[in-house]
Amino acid sequence: METPFHHALKILEDVCIGCSHCMKMCPTAAIRIRNGKSTLMPNRCVDCGECYRVCPVHAIIVEQDDFRQVFNYEYRIALVPSVFFGQFPEKYSIRDIYSVLMDLGFTNIVELEHSADLLIDVMKHYMKQPDIEKPVISSFCPAIVRLIQVKFPSLTDHLVQLKTPVDISALYYKKRLINLGIPEEKIGIFYITPCAAKIAAAKSPVAETSSDITGVINMDFLYNKTLRALKNSGKQDETHSDEGIKFLSSRSVRWSLTHGESENFEGRCLAIDEIHNVIQFLEKIENDEVQGVDFLELRACDESCPNGILVTENSFLTVERLRKRAKEYETLEHHKDHQLRMMRLNVDVNKAMEAIHTGEVKPRSMHSLDDDMETAFRKMNEIQDLMKLFPEVDCGLCGAPTCEAHAEDVVQNKSNINRCVFVQNDDKRKNPLDELVKVWGDKVLRIESKSKTDEL
Repeated sequence: METPFHHALKILEDVCIGCSHCMKMCPTAAIRIRNGKSTLMPNRCVDCGECYRVCPVHAIIVEQDDFRQVFNYEYRIALVPSVFFGQFPEKYSIRDIYSVLMDLGFTNIVELEHSADLLIDVMKHYMKQPDIEKPVISSFCPAIVRLIQVKFPSLTDHLVQLKTPVDISALYYKKRLINLGIPEEKIGIFYITPCAAKIAAAKSPVAETSSDITGVINMDFLYNKTLRALKNSGKQDETHSDEGIKFLSSRSVRWSLTHGESENFEGRCLAIDEIHNVIQFLEKIENDEVQGVDFLELRACDESCPNGILVTENSFLTVERLRKRAKEYETLEHHKDHQLRMMRLNVDVNKAMEAIHTGEVKPRSMHSLDDDMETAFRKMNEIQDLMKLFPEVDCGLCGAPTCEAHAEDVVQNKSNINRCVFVQNDDKRKNPLDELVKVWGDKVLRIESKSKTDEL
């Protein structure tokens, strides 16, 4: 039996007004309106956060672990993406920000992209293997990994079966501390996340049984605490360790940006961001309309991680700062030798390949109608028959985003055909509001009553 997806996005029913903004924006048709409230279909949701962006009343929230649990551990490692630092005005140095994070309670600050150099070398080796399916699809964005699982299951074999930088960094630092004789139970590794999908990935990894990440802290929460501390105290003490900075390269800084991965590989490599754009392109790949692509860098957010739903600063300013920082590091790298840097990390590409390899990503198609093939075909025919009755205007009045989604719900006994205002039997025509009330709640009756009063 499949393990249920963990979802970081939660809908507050008491706050929701049933406006349907989230339902219309969801790229996987994972939201329905029932009794005037949004409801989530867990098998379809990929935690991309598009619903979170458009909710006008903030009825959708992103869970996070209690920050106080950090202090349950003697060694408290913060895995911080470069995007976090890119949000701060340039008057605050990286070291200033490190200092505040240490003051907030962390014992070690690690920019997780320091492992990108290693991953690039391993991926180059990985992509040269003769049995690898092309195009190779990056597994960096967990929302895209889940999107492929549920919407494009035939493409799961194309996903890179290697850990992402955050998982590599978590593994590396945990092993490093354990090798120093520190008991594992004293080590807490906390990931500062820019999005909900990465929370879900940490809580229930797709291709692995567990994660080395102890807890997840939402980036907006920590950014606000850090910025407040910087403003209140001005320039910070520079005596804290800046471990992590010394390992970063310019390409590591760019890793989370659009083209941050694809620019490192040979052949025809494409970078596509924003989840609806990704879906359109994957449909072309699935239909063999695009040929000769070697590598696909796919990101759910426009501008990639700088536009994650938990990133506070304007994404374009964040991108600008990160590119400027990468340029500065590029100048410094004229005096560095990459192989020497790899030796300092004590890694070997072949051994690293084995250490960071993950399991196979399994398809979990949201279009699966039944485990029994004969029953599934019967339901598919029923959907096609229903589509002949529906107007295919995708008005959403039935509480489903499209006519096709409504047809699937009806066949799966999750909805009623009469919820379509264009298809009502004779009995329902006597009172067509009955089914709409089940979708939109009593407010439908209040609107109808007001309309009749106005007519009088």
